Amino acid sequence: MTHVGFWSAAKAHPDRIAVVDPEGGTLTFRELQERANQLVHALREMGLQRGDGIAILLPNCAEFIVSVLAAGQAGLYYTPLNHNLIASEIAYILDNSDAKAFIAHERFGDKANAAVEEANLPALNTLAVGEIDGFADFTSVIDCQPTTAPEDRAAGSMMSYTSGTTGRPKGVRRTLSGMSPECQDKLTAPMNMLAVFGLGQAGRNAHLCVSPLYHNAPGGYAMFALQLGHTLILTAKFDAEQFLALVEKHRITSTQMVPIQFYRLLKLPESTRKKYDVSSLRVISHAGAPCPADVKRRMMDWFGPVVYEYYSSGEGVGGTLVTPSEALERPGTVGRPFLPGAVIKVLDEAGNEVPRGEVGAVYSTLPGGGSSFKYHKDESKSASARRGDLFTAGDYGRMDEDGYLYLVSRRTDLILSGGVNIYPAEVETVLLEHQGIADAAVFGIPNEEWGEEVKAVVQLGVGVTASPDLADEIQKFCRERLAAFKVPKSVDFMDELPRDPNGKMYKRHLRDPYWVKATAGAR
Repeated sequence: MTHVGFWSAAKAHPDRIAVVDPEGGTLTFRELQERANQLVHALREMGLQRGDGIAILLPNCAEFIVSVLAAGQAGLYYTPLNHNLIASEIAYILDNSDAKAFIAHERFGDKANAAVEEANLPALNTLAVGEIDGFADFTSVIDCQPTTAPEDRAAGSMMSYTSGTTGRPKGVRRTLSGMSPECQDKLTAPMNMLAVFGLGQAGRNAHLCVSPLYHNAPGGYAMFALQLGHTLILTAKFDAEQFLALVEKHRITSTQMVPIQFYRLLKLPESTRKKYDVSSLRVISHAGAPCPADVKRRMMDWFGPVVYEYYSSGEGVGGTLVTPSEALERPGTVGRPFLPGAVIKVLDEAGNEVPRGEVGAVYSTLPGGGSSFKYHKDESKSASARRGDLFTAGDYGRMDEDGYLYLVSRRTDLILSGGVNIYPAEVETVLLEHQGIADAAVFGIPNEEWGEEVKAVVQLGVGVTASPDLADEIQKFCRERLAAFKVPKSVDFMDELPRDPNGKMYKRHLRDPYWVKATAGAR
């Protein structure tokens, strides 16, 4: 029998291991539920009420899961914080989200303290996993609370923040349903991606989380796994060989990854790859960045037909899925809507659907109001992302005759050169096919004549040396595969490109210096 929802799963098999943390410690479903209950009691003693918010600055650890489950049954908004943010960025989110509680790990103690001081929120309750000056001890605070279920339980909701690539990050906020956690689980069960992939059956399944829980996708999949009664294995960071070892050790059945992790796996020596039994894996889901068709094919040559791609965003737009067989038949697609009632449309600037095959802004909606979000305290941005019942996360794409979606770029990444649109993702895909390139970023820089020109910054593979001749060779490689106007006008080299642990490229760190210099020169 399949049990829908964490609370149902905890009742059905309380002694099953629910979470294995990076240090090897474990919590059963009963223990995890009881810790979540205790945290709810503690937060209510602090004065938090339904509709209030908590912020979470934690690494991948059991306390992160406990905090999410507590918010999810206390009617609270929870905001996972990227621990790569600096103190002032954390302070902004604490203030903007109206957080009433802040749970931080001692590993980030200095920035947590600085953020609290800068935010200056007198009603903010602070809890520390470990020791942080001025913070109450998380374990001590909840240990004295009852393990029984709290009264007046109600479903909470995540309030994530956009990446802030163009200005301050925006909080994605939805109206709380008012339902019980159990009813909410049943309502959202059709959207449980692991169930969609065929991992909803009862039995011993294990999900491996190799990316930071603060990110929507890894965090979402971790909770999906627990909702199905699967054991969740957490890692501190991604390491290619450790990934293989954990799959073998725990007989992992599912994981969620990003393409940069595929590259690192595929660069392992053949002897290392053959050391481990990975036959238990039934689903490798991925999103977050374009994945060249050749990379996906090589992953399936190794792991079998288990690689699924989907398109979604923190705003809840998207909702497409492409199966392994479809990915091989239609290289580059992110699939079609997989939920009944979900809609994807590609629109021009006037809001009209463009002909199939032409590029436009990707708009979508999910059934049951899944896309009905607002950017917190920013009505104008909320309105600009909406056309009727449709929403956009700012992506550009095209749709083929059969309704399969192909993404080409983020709107903020679009390069406009001489009045022509150039989509960086297309150029990056070609660059990553070059044997000497380990990672690549493409963006527009100022050009007096054309407005913008294409710049490529690449990270070379082990043993490859940067040189002007290599830059010329890379440009020639691109000219053989791209129209002339898409070929990078210049190629720079970096030891390591600025990606977060979940694979997101911080392009503004690369792009901004060129525009600042151009602006200064124009004064």
